[in-house]
Amino acid sequence: MHTRTLGQGLEVSAIGFGAMGMSQSYGPNPGDRRAMITVLRDAVDLGVTFFDTAEVYGPYLNEELVGIGFVPFSPLGKGFLTGTVSTATEFTAGDIRATIPRFEASNRTANQALLDHVTALARARDAAPGQIALAWLLAQYQQISPIPGTRRRERLEENTGATHVALSADDIADLNAAAAAIGVHGNRYNDHRMNLAGR
Repeated sequence: MHTRTLGQGLEVSAIGFGAMGMSQSYGPNPGDRRAMITVLRDAVDLGVTFFDTAEVYGPYLNEELVGIGFVPFSPLGKGFLTGTVSTATEFTAGDIRATIPRFEASNRTANQALLDHVTALARARDAAPGQIALAWLLAQYQQISPIPGTRRRERLEENTGATHVALSADDIADLNAAAAAIGVHGNRYNDHRMNLAGR
């Protein structure tokens, strides 16, 4: 398959795949789920890398078909799992974390135990805490691709370096047990934003 470059360096297959018809517009019923997934896999086998859909189709049915993975956003807990946020941190005006219950001082104190656990493992593996968090996510399922954000090159290098952090089965079990035992305190958004999440 030939490729084309869109925008600022996004390389995609010269022929893409429009997914609207898989769930609407061509008859009263969407296509059979298993058959539609087979068609999508066939497209990948033929070299297609550019799939177009919209949440209005279905709605949301095509995202389930095309999404063959899971893309965790904010996988580092908006900076918390990097170890750069403490109970003493004061958020500046315009910082969304100032409005998030999880970043209230009492919740940061409660969540510190989980970060301490991650940080201890990071020291043992000569890695950064954020790398441990990302490596744990990558180890959960082959079709997971987290999307941590950053404004700094050094953090970008740190994040991408997580692919070289090898966690053992014991490490993963230990982190799972710690997460279950300690839990996470505070919602990830305020009530208004929580009502919008997952839509």
